[in-house]
Amino acid sequence: MSGAGSLLIDAGNSRVKWALVDAQGKQQHGGAFAHDAAHAPAGGGLWPQVAQPGGAWISNVAGEAVAARIDRLIDAHWPDLPRTTIRAQTAQCGVTNRYTTPSQLGSDRWAGLIGAHAAFPGENLLIATFGTATTLEALRADGTFEGGLIAPGWALMMRSLGEHTAQLPTLDTHAARGLLGADGGGAGGNDGRDARRARFATDTPRSLSAGSALAQAALIERAWADLQDDWQVPVRLVIGGGAADEVTGIVKVPHTRHDALVLAGLALIAADASTGRVA
Repeated sequence: MSGAGSLLIDAGNSRVKWALVDAQGKQQHGGAFAHDAAHAPAGGGLWPQVAQPGGAWISNVAGEAVAARIDRLIDAHWPDLPRTTIRAQTAQCGVTNRYTTPSQLGSDRWAGLIGAHAAFPGENLLIATFGTATTLEALRADGTFEGGLIAPGWALMMRSLGEHTAQLPTLDTHAARGLLGADGGGAGGNDGRDARRARFATDTPRSLSAGSALAQAALIERAWADLQDDWQVPVRLVIGGGAADEVTGIVKVPHTRHDALVLAGLALIAADASTGRVA
């Protein structure tokens, strides 16, 4: 990679986040678009009119069709741009991967671990990311990734209930967000006391929305408590992801919000590559 900076791309199951960073890793431009074609230009209008970066660094967990679309978007603007699709490694950027088969760890989770280790140096972390799936990562202060958990995300829980039961509605996230904390019950409320207690809903859509959100919160609280008991040290809970807003108001443990860990990790991986280091 040259000293011209990097294009960073985090392709998740629901949307693509991107950033253009300079040679020092500082973000100059950024954005996001859904996989729906209506949300992203078909030609070269997505990236700003700036000098070509030194390369593109991509985390893609959304499959081959999305990878091909990203390539077309890049080619329409910078057809000769070098690009690297990252994979989880045994060790990289100060993080050690304890997965039995390290390469099976999702590239987004790996980049997020690298970003988190750099963002909170010397701290033990539980990283909770709320997307299509909810993922949890246990990261030691020395950079050892001990393992993680994967569960259905908030939206996926609601959709699964709607699709696999005869009498329950299928809620989309827009409708479900409007029900959280609304009058008539939900996981939140209009004041600080209601925001952190379960409120039993008085109709089925609110029951689905609130129940699924509370299930997410309970998973995080249990995992955080168990991790502190196991490690016998303080553990910082770091929360991020597209569905994090629905959970942060009801989680009953202290937490820190960070929504760009994957992009931050990609920037560090790109910087390591520019120096010729691999770990």
